[in-house]
Amino acid sequence: MAYTALYRKFRPLTFSEFVGQEHITRTLKNQIIANRVGHAYLFSGGRGTGKTSAAKVLARAVNCLNPKDGEPCNECEICKGILNGSLTDVVEMDAASNNSVEDIRQIREEVNFLPTKAKYRVYIIDEVHMLSTGAFNALLKTLEEPPEHVKFILATTEPQKLPATILSRCQRFDFKKISNDDIKKRLKIITDEIGVEIEDEALNTIAILSEGAMRDGISILERCIQDGDVKITDEKIKDLVGIPKFEYVNKMIEGILERDSEKALNATEEIIEEGKDLYNFLWEMIKYVKDILVFKTSGKIELYNKDEEEKIKELSEKTSNQELFDLIEALSQMENDIKWSSQKNIMFQAGIIRLTIKKQTSTSSNGGNNSDIEKRLEILENKINSGNIQIKQTQPKQEENKTVKKIEVKSESKTKAQVANISSTEYWPKVISNLKKKGKITLFTNLMNTKAVELNDMILGIVGLTSFGKTVIEQPENRQEIIKAIVEEAGKEMQIKAEEAQNVINKQTQNNFDIPINIIDE
Repeated sequence: MAYTALYRKFRPLTFSEFVGQEHITRTLKNQIIANRVGHAYLFSGGRGTGKTSAAKVLARAVNCLNPKDGEPCNECEICKGILNGSLTDVVEMDAASNNSVEDIRQIREEVNFLPTKAKYRVYIIDEVHMLSTGAFNALLKTLEEPPEHVKFILATTEPQKLPATILSRCQRFDFKKISNDDIKKRLKIITDEIGVEIEDEALNTIAILSEGAMRDGISILERCIQDGDVKITDEKIKDLVGIPKFEYVNKMIEGILERDSEKALNATEEIIEEGKDLYNFLWEMIKYVKDILVFKTSGKIELYNKDEEEKIKELSEKTSNQELFDLIEALSQMENDIKWSSQKNIMFQAGIIRLTIKKQTSTSSNGGNNSDIEKRLEILENKINSGNIQIKQTQPKQEENKTVKKIEVKSESKTKAQVANISSTEYWPKVISNLKKKGKITLFTNLMNTKAVELNDMILGIVGLTSFGKTVIEQPENRQEIIKAIVEEAGKEMQIKAEEAQNVINKQTQNNFDIPINIIDE
């Protein structure tokens, strides 16, 4: 006897066996009981949520000779014929491989014939969004006014790709992702029936990895029992699906956060020796840092046992939210670099060493440094606006003992010139807003907290960028987008340049006075 996959063997045979879709099965049963079954249905939702299974149950229920409370009996001649595929009145078609106009024309010809045994001819079209434009047009008239003996059930994971004319002619049911608790309950029923013991932590891991898809959960379970082992552990599941051992990921992130190069490099060598894919391992590292951030923010975490949660708690207490944000950005950049590199091992090790070296000049690692600079800028702007500023001309070193000459600037025109140069340009917020409207989200998120200063008539300095943000704006396509947005708002083309706030202050004061200045509080 041919082997049957678990997800097919335990496919729901009645509406009551469906998990997590009660809002749909209840409505369908009531329609069958009231004899108000529509002529066309659209089942949409994520993979493995029960769309095709529900279509098959509905096809049997409307044709069953002995229905009970809207459910098919699965014992009569019609139900058995549909279950074993011998009844030709129920047709299943995969639109991914049968998406031409000719395929739909064949259906249009068949619908004119009465069913051979069943009450209705039922057409189940899976992945219907794959039909060509011509095929949709060919189906439209038949779908709108089919013969009384024909029912259509369309299933898709991407309903947004269907023409509005098709959507408007169907009763639409949206299948939602199945909750982890419902997946765990169903998997427990299956393991009990097949005589396999499974740990609660293992059930939880499978449910999380399934991401709301029951079929994916059953497929993972099936992989775990292929070796004949009657006990499934959490470690076995993680090993089969390729999740790196928690110790490796934790040791690596711990080494980076503690700036311990030796610890991080030792973990790197262990990963390389085991032949793990570095690109996937980087993805796990990013996910792990994200989990630490989530735990630090909300105190909640999934996919970890108590010991692992304790280690995550320890790491969360050693670092700040900003440092975790910066680490995610840095690891993401490493992921992009390694993806196209022919020397992945070298790139990975070099990247890890760079992350463990604490950058004293990095604005992201200096905590409140940005806010300090902004305060200093604000104080300077206020002083210039009020005219309460004195300029002290420093004598050359050989004349240090001579009296320092002070010059008080009262010129209104010069004060205005300083304000225009040192304060943030008025059009910069509009530039950032326009980038967001155009869908340039990466640029928007990296520029949203920045200021812009016209260093001269041709160069616009951008203050407050992170190290990652500087990398983003240096890319040619991003630079052109920013310059284009500046032209639209300012009416002139400006080149852009990332600048430190203190450098901007120095450059502006030199441009305005050509001599150093001191601010005197009165």
